Amino acid sequence: MGLLVLTTSLKCFRPTCTDGICKEASTVQLTLYYLSIYTIAIGSGVLKPNMSTFGADQFDDFRPKEKVLKVSYFNWWSFNTAFGTLAATLFVVYIQERFGWGLGYGISAVGFLVASVTFFMGVPIYRHKSRKGKSHAKEFFSVPVVAFRNRKLQLPSSPSELHECEMQHYIDRGRRQIYHTPRFRFLDKAAIKQEKTDASNPPCTVTQVERNKLVLGMLGIWLLIIIPSNFWAVEVTAFVKQGTTMERNLGPNFQIPAASLWSFVVVTILICVPIYECYFVPFMRRRTGLHRGIKMLHRIAIGVAIQIMAAAVMFAVEIRRMKVIREKHITGAKEVVPMSIFWLLPQHVLLGLANTFLMAGLLEFFYDQSPEEMKVLGTAFYTSTIAVGKYSNSLLVFMIDKFSRKMSGKSWIGNNLNDCHLDYYYALLFVISAFNFAVFLWVQRGYIYKKENTTEVNEFEIVRAEKTESQVGKA
Repeated sequence: MGLLVLTTSLKCFRPTCTDGICKEASTVQLTLYYLSIYTIAIGSGVLKPNMSTFGADQFDDFRPKEKVLKVSYFNWWSFNTAFGTLAATLFVVYIQERFGWGLGYGISAVGFLVASVTFFMGVPIYRHKSRKGKSHAKEFFSVPVVAFRNRKLQLPSSPSELHECEMQHYIDRGRRQIYHTPRFRFLDKAAIKQEKTDASNPPCTVTQVERNKLVLGMLGIWLLIIIPSNFWAVEVTAFVKQGTTMERNLGPNFQIPAASLWSFVVVTILICVPIYECYFVPFMRRRTGLHRGIKMLHRIAIGVAIQIMAAAVMFAVEIRRMKVIREKHITGAKEVVPMSIFWLLPQHVLLGLANTFLMAGLLEFFYDQSPEEMKVLGTAFYTSTIAVGKYSNSLLVFMIDKFSRKMSGKSWIGNNLNDCHLDYYYALLFVISAFNFAVFLWVQRGYIYKKENTTEVNEFEIVRAEKTESQVGKA
């Protein structure tokens, strides 16, 4: 961030401009600029999965009160993320446009600095999970290798006959035992006991096998989230382009920026998350007896269903816009369609409501279902859905553009939206999303959530925590 501030503030790092016309940037200027933004990208990629995971690790799953608080943590994490996004799109962008890019990025850099200092001040009081044992990566990749080696062996009739260590083994190593689940049975062959076992190549434990099953299960859900994550790209691309063609005047002297309507998505999240946390979860908790109120995949399914409703509204509004275009005989790219931009408001609100269920739901699901030693991998699954959604949306638009030009000689999503068929694109997105949703419902019905042995660990963890607190109190 500091380097980005320098490249946008100091004259020696910027192209010189005369009467609004700027010269081409030099190689050094471009190098410093790209170095700054790619460094930010790398830092963000490292920070985001670890920060959310570390925050969730502050809650002890084996203490009922903290287990409930962890559910709230994911909701408020999404709330704060939305609040930061709103501050960036309204306050920081205004500063940049009014006073310059250097000051806008400078405020962001100072914000990062203050946040970093505040975070590291808490290091002495944070909970830090200690890990003992072998490399987790080595254990993870050893399971498919051993399963392939034992591919010709017959699985025992009962899972209890598979190799597993005693509970005390996991307690001593600060790990959790995971129960056997009847999915991906081919991996169970890695835990087959043999009469003659090479001491250097022992069979894998059921817990080791189940860790691999958890990752495969999460991968299946991750693949089904690629289509819903397309909407996160549509919000800031097609919606903005669509809005620029519509009537945006608000009074005689003010015109609404087309991109600013996206802030209603964020505002909807800021309104709905507290309602979800304070009213919906307690209500459903009383009805279902679940500490989350509803199952994690059910929450995600509700978000995806609302997205499909939004796609239907997007299609209907675009049909209305096209009807006005035909009635007024509008053909030019810069001609304004006499239809208020606020027609786009319902789809923004619906997608904000969908994100209320999806954002925190996905983060919580991938964190909760990850093996205890691979929590960062779980949250990396979540953050990667955003990137994959935007890339897959770009691919979808590219394919639509090629197909439509080949079929009719004109793109559905061309530069002139007043002479295109954006409605076809929205209709296709609706159909694809509906089909993907049907597959998601089928998969989630058979999904088996992680089952850990918590009874003995619960007692051990509480006793150890009480001894630690007692020692701290004496000190």
